[in-house]
Amino acid sequence: MNEQARLNEQARLRTHASGRDGRLPRLAVLLGVLAVAAWSYRALQTLSVPGGFEISVFADRLAGVRTLRTGPDGMLYAVLSQQGRVVRLDPSERGEPVDVARGLSRPYGLAFHDGWMYVGETHQVVRFRGPSYERGEVVVPRLPTGGHWTREIVFGQDGMLYVSVGSSCNICEEDDPRRAAVVRYRPDGSDETIVAEGLRNSAGLAVHPETGAIWASQNERDMLGDDLPPEEINILSDGDHFGWPYCYGGRVPNPEYRDRANACRTTVPPALEIQAHSAPLGMVFYTADQFPEEYRGDLFVALHGSWNRSERTGYKLVRVRVEGGRPLSYEDFAAGWLTAGRVSGRPVYPEVGPDGSLFLSDDDGGRIYRIRFRG
Repeated sequence: MNEQARLNEQARLRTHASGRDGRLPRLAVLLGVLAVAAWSYRALQTLSVPGGFEISVFADRLAGVRTLRTGPDGMLYAVLSQQGRVVRLDPSERGEPVDVARGLSRPYGLAFHDGWMYVGETHQVVRFRGPSYERGEVVVPRLPTGGHWTREIVFGQDGMLYVSVGSSCNICEEDDPRRAAVVRYRPDGSDETIVAEGLRNSAGLAVHPETGAIWASQNERDMLGDDLPPEEINILSDGDHFGWPYCYGGRVPNPEYRDRANACRTTVPPALEIQAHSAPLGMVFYTADQFPEEYRGDLFVALHGSWNRSERTGYKLVRVRVEGGRPLSYEDFAAGWLTAGRVSGRPVYPEVGPDGSLFLSDDDGGRIYRIRFRG
């Protein structure tokens, strides 16, 4: 071998060893894909859905993913609260998420209205003009902070913006009337009006597709034992008071406010009671046609799971049967994130996709699941 040939061979070997010929990088990518697939497979092993349905991992490595919304462009938008981001994913493929908004302060609520994307940060509501969503502006400033930090938002059929602000405490009388309440605004943030009070922490709002009523999930108080008080689904009307902090459930006085028991006489009992400490968060009415007809108009609610119950509960997605604009009962729909006391995920928010499948976020596992009916 002459000198030039020897140098060429050494260069070829160095290139091969460093992976610059592309084979090692491709191998690394393949191994990464296989690792993710194996992780997703393990995540699904304990999960169950009703017969005829299937559940799969749509996206993962999304730490702290919470609220999901289908945008006007048919894309799926996800709020990464811990990272202060809103990202966009294509429901038709398993691609990488694309950043839409960054640098937000504990974002949670997400809504689209008249070409704008609205985001509920813990201290304000901001909006971004579509379709690029590049420049934001504050529409609701100076929301109270501390305590329950999620700011859920939804637009009603009346075109108004509804904002849920949780309490600052487990049980107390608030100084700011916007706390433990749902507040209504015009889309530009003007005309602030308290709609309903006594809602300790309503981290899920949904609009009934027929009546137009705002439904709210309710995380009730702690420290009354494993089975009290029940969590709630409430249907809001202007001027309603749902009891907190004076009472819970069917107008049962809280022990700290027995001297205010008379205040409970005019409070509104829950439309539906759910197992105590289940922590109902996001919810959505099913209005598509990919699921069987019997599911049309029913409500799906994510139960995030208990933190202070001696025996854990929640950690699942439930179906609330709805008839005549009222909830009748609830039952497990997707479960298995809690097995033998071990938690493998915490459902946060369901959303109906453009094809009628149901997406579900899991902030503990950093995943988005997809549920479809296969028959």
